[in-house]
Amino acid sequence: MVKPLPRLKLEGFNNLTKALSFNIYDVCYAVTEEQRQRYIEYIDEAYNAERLTEILTEVADIIGANIINVARQDYDPQGASVTILISEQPVIDRRDVGREMLSSAMREHDEAKDASVVAHLDKSHITVHTYPESHPFNGISTFRADIDVATCGVISPLKALNFLIDSFESDIVIMDYRVRGATRDVRGKKHYIDHRINSIQDFLSKPIQNRYEMFDVNVYQENIFHTKMHIKEFDLDTYLFEATKNELSFKDRGRIEAQVRKEIGELFHGRNLD
Repeated sequence: MVKPLPRLKLEGFNNLTKALSFNIYDVCYAVTEEQRQRYIEYIDEAYNAERLTEILTEVADIIGANIINVARQDYDPQGASVTILISEQPVIDRRDVGREMLSSAMREHDEAKDASVVAHLDKSHITVHTYPESHPFNGISTFRADIDVATCGVISPLKALNFLIDSFESDIVIMDYRVRGATRDVRGKKHYIDHRINSIQDFLSKPIQNRYEMFDVNVYQENIFHTKMHIKEFDLDTYLFEATKNELSFKDRGRIEAQVRKEIGELFHGRNLD
């Protein structure tokens, strides 16, 4: 859990912004073109906008945030996006306010509840975008989810770290955490961070730590923390879609394993290894 510094007596609202960003990758090998297409369809269904909304709603609950608005969209031919606007303080239900006090835009939204709307965000947000894709001819397929959790005030996105990693099929996880801005105490002194942190790894559960190889690149003086993770154990069966390694020849098994390992290495290092 996040270890707070001694409680600050602030002059007004805590203006620090805490932003946690993920790139999560799932790597798969589909032998035929038809299997590659079915893999994309499977991922697109497993992580459609409805499912992503459920995940992000749980994130909001974990970090103790209040949901202001939800906008979500499934894309053609594949992929989905969800944006949830959140606040630290409870939101006043518009039904408890006189209708005459609502703006015309709000009244129109009440009359067309199925429309997608992104409202004004004064504090924080949670977003996810998905990118299923396939190599044009070598059988490799990947699924990438980009997730951002940005909060202001005392709520921290680090509380949802383990839940987010466990919610996706994560072969590779690349995370950035940064605290931005400053907040002022009652004596006028500015504070640029309000909790102790040495590494994102400190906030990962033991099972996740045991499952992944992890590397850090941190810039402490700038309150920037970067952690890259990849699965330690390699079992080809976990990467084959609608197939098992026993169905493959020894030669094909070796070729496919080399391709999958290469794909994981390139995504992890962020560069082509040719």
